[in-house]
Amino acid sequence: MSREYDDVQLFTPRSCARTLTKLALAVSLIGGTLAATSPAHAAGDERGPDPTDALLEASRGPFATAETRVSALVPGFGGGTIYYPLDTSQGTFGAIAISPGYTARWSSLEWLGPRIASHGFVVIGIETNTIYDQPDSRGRQLLAALDYLVEDSPATVRSRIDPNRLAVAGHSMGGGGTLEAANSRPSLQAAVPIAPWNLQKSWSGVRVPTMIIGGEADAIAPVLTHSKLFYDSIPASSEKAYLELNNASHFFPQLPNTTMAKSMVAWLKRFVDDDTRYEQFLCPPPSGLAISEYRDTCPSS
Repeated sequence: MSREYDDVQLFTPRSCARTLTKLALAVSLIGGTLAATSPAHAAGDERGPDPTDALLEASRGPFATAETRVSALVPGFGGGTIYYPLDTSQGTFGAIAISPGYTARWSSLEWLGPRIASHGFVVIGIETNTIYDQPDSRGRQLLAALDYLVEDSPATVRSRIDPNRLAVAGHSMGGGGTLEAANSRPSLQAAVPIAPWNLQKSWSGVRVPTMIIGGEADAIAPVLTHSKLFYDSIPASSEKAYLELNNASHFFPQLPNTTMAKSMVAWLKRFVDDDTRYEQFLCPPPSGLAISEYRDTCPSS
């Protein structure tokens, strides 16, 4: 979204000028004192070193991680794997639930779990109740997985999560489910549908900052009838981005993809962590041989 600034001018009688000058000086001194004692960002927003291209393009981020399995007997979704940072010195972390696509299991996206977690997130890669679950069901399961993380996950995981900073992502029908989840829970901080498939084409109710990642050569969820339509239907008043990968098929997320991971991490850091250091990777729009198209509302600081 574009930034707008309003300049306000004060016109006063000359007789008040000296008094106003003194008042302005006092306000300036107070402001300087506050600036000297207040951080530029809210405490805990920035986690990890200053981001660079090299950091985001590496196979792992700056945080060491661990993982734990989730039983298929949990209510609401089919279990899965949790990846979480080992660091306990920087406060709590945001959390993201990720769904695989139709007929797929979490193993098809497994590389993504530790990669995102290593940038300072708790990640749950879910198994769905059945491999044939449709997008609306996958959306509900993503939300159930987030609720599990916040309320019922092991203490070593739960204690690391900020329940106010949650996000969803998914591939194919899991991407369609990501849109369903974002539409039904506007309190989410971010959503990343990847090569999303959904029969529902309009998402005018989505208010969650959403980055859609599509593949130019996707024959299963062609971008013209899925990703681009979804992006266009999200209101311009909502933060959104569309990343299209050059010559990528529907299955591009199933192998490590540097361009996808870099943009996805930057989006999550910007909107889940509210870390404005990552705006530089989103606006101005990224470019390169791996990207065939990019659209973006440009994050508002």
